[in-house]
Amino acid sequence: MSEKLQIIPIGGLGEFGMNCMAMRYGDEIIVIDSGLMFPDAGHLGVDVIVPDFTYLHENRDKVLALILTHSHEDHIGSVPFLLKTVNVPVYSTPYTAAVLASKLDEHNLTDDVLVHTIKPSGMFELGSFLVEFIHVSHSTTGCVAVAVTTPVGVVIHTGDYKFDDTPVCGAPLDVALLKRYGNEGVLALLSDSTNAERPGRMHSEKAVIPALEDIFDRAQGRIIVSCFTSSIHRIQIIFDLAQQFGRRVALLGRSMLRNIEVAEATRMLDISDGITITAADASRYPSDEVVLLVTGCQGEPMSVLSRMAVDNHKQAKVSKGDTVVLSARQIPGNEKSISRLINHIYKREAEVVDSTSARVHVSGHGAQEDLRMMLEAVRPKFFIPIHGEYRQLYRHKAFAISLGYSPDRVVLVESGDVIELDAESISIGDRKVQIGRRYIDSSGFGHIDDMVVRDRKQLAYDGIVLPIIAINEVSGAVETKPEIVTRGFNTPEEETLYTGKLSEIVSNTINLSSQEERRDRVVLKEKIRIDLKRYIQKGTGRRPVIIPVIVEV
Repeated sequence: MSEKLQIIPIGGLGEFGMNCMAMRYGDEIIVIDSGLMFPDAGHLGVDVIVPDFTYLHENRDKVLALILTHSHEDHIGSVPFLLKTVNVPVYSTPYTAAVLASKLDEHNLTDDVLVHTIKPSGMFELGSFLVEFIHVSHSTTGCVAVAVTTPVGVVIHTGDYKFDDTPVCGAPLDVALLKRYGNEGVLALLSDSTNAERPGRMHSEKAVIPALEDIFDRAQGRIIVSCFTSSIHRIQIIFDLAQQFGRRVALLGRSMLRNIEVAEATRMLDISDGITITAADASRYPSDEVVLLVTGCQGEPMSVLSRMAVDNHKQAKVSKGDTVVLSARQIPGNEKSISRLINHIYKREAEVVDSTSARVHVSGHGAQEDLRMMLEAVRPKFFIPIHGEYRQLYRHKAFAISLGYSPDRVVLVESGDVIELDAESISIGDRKVQIGRRYIDSSGFGHIDDMVVRDRKQLAYDGIVLPIIAINEVSGAVETKPEIVTRGFNTPEEETLYTGKLSEIVSNTINLSSQEERRDRVVLKEKIRIDLKRYIQKGTGRRPVIIPVIVEV
């Protein structure tokens, strides 16, 4: 019996972010993408969230390479963490490699990692796999789908895409190459599901030009534009309009400067000589001759735009008469931050334009018509929706079935499932591989255990109780009445009532303990903690962190 191809999503299915897909044939594994996820309000003190790479670590001698579809954080953000686990060659387009370079440098991996740059339509061989990059359109540049020819058939992984016939930068999606694979026969298609719930076809990146052109035409003061720093198409449009309307562009924000430098170096941006000025020089120009291109479209508290909006940036601030353009979608979870940012801007009597009032943003992910065009071009035997929460995966499956695909040929999977394929069949294996999340603290390097995050949540919601007991180290006798210190547990009105009762419970616990238990500090601390926990939960329903402190005198 011949080997089956296994496709194993390490992350990115049933969630937005942490996109990572492994393909295994025999003792050979290739990995496509290695992304991260940004934390929500409940992940206290967490900087980013990356996949649990246990499966890849356990099979590190079998992993041949990491292949990257494009440069967005949800696809390359965890690459340094993966490479510290499994150091393998990386294959990507030149632009993606240039963006990745700063991450590798930050983690001191530049000299240890081999990065191969492959242009679209370029092919390379990895063991039993023959890989070809297929150019696709997205909201950044240098994006590819990945066609993997395996011993059991061809598998195409789309990455993120939409069908954009008139992209601002680069060529349209390579439909001819997709159709060539479709004509020759594709075993399985793994396709982006982000906008599977949206009918119609996604607008071209050029669709934002009329609204932005109108803003440039009527703005009397400075124009402040904030967009994702990876939105190279959008940035090119801003530079083109600035040239058209006789304005100079100042860049604020390290990631904005870095990404534009990378895009220029890889010839993905065409910026006229003399159009850029420094932030310091911007103040010397008339306000109607200036555009500020800044970071902070998601309302991040320490971003350039947020600091400008509260007069806390040393080089610029939002002023009366400015027009502030938020040319980006609202990432779920950031609504409050963005609303707060907009309020601050209005307090300074500036105008705000976002996607609710004008078409200043279009998605880089295909809607249902784009999904149909992909399926019709590739015509796979089997179809696997990827990238999205479960509802998007489900809707993508339902949409494929509505186009005539047999339900038994469309497989809905989640991260950790093991998909098994041969030339004639597809199934989900009985076992799942270990998957999960790793929390990285604000340094960007330190791993935080799940227990630490749970403790932080517990502290945030229920506070902390510190019973402090002074015990004679020789006799084991209690020297003074136990003291109770609380933070975030009770109100000032409750404090006298509860602390007195809690002190009494601690005294009773000690009095009922044997001499041997009193001398064993670990045992005594645990007895005090359990007795306090029972009383507090029964009386208040709260679950504070309880840390007994024993002072030996």
